[in-house]
Amino acid sequence: MKDDVEAMVADIEVMDLDALRDHWRRRNGAPPSLRSKPIMRQLLAWRVQAEAFGGLAPETRKALARTGAVQAEGRQLGVGARLSRNWKGKEVIVTVEADGFRWNDKSFPSLSAAATAIAGSRWNGPRFFGLRDTR
Repeated sequence: MKDDVEAMVADIEVMDLDALRDHWRRRNGAPPSLRSKPIMRQLLAWRVQAEAFGGLAPETRKALARTGAVQAEGRQLGVGARLSRNWKGKEVIVTVEADGFRWNDKSFPSLSAAATAIAGSRWNGPRFFGLRDTR
């Protein structure tokens, strides 16, 4: 069985996005609307392995259930914290609020939504404001 699983995971590693979605559809129903091949590969490989060897241990499931909802990255800086960046020659400042982030008198649910509005194209907010290592 281990060899079969390893072979399936190896097959998944070389599939293009259409093949990944087709594989997902055959095994699990409608595929997620992801466009990321690496994430689709990880999800499919995990599912194949979980079906063969079992999923998360009960202790792990309980620990995850205790962690609660994920908080938007950047909120841990505290209400009132200001994030600034020079973008296209202008300084932009986003303020952390109790329910999201504020830029130019507009409220955004996530730092990424604010960064996308600022840049005019999709951005990861924590990366845009230098809260993540870019390696």
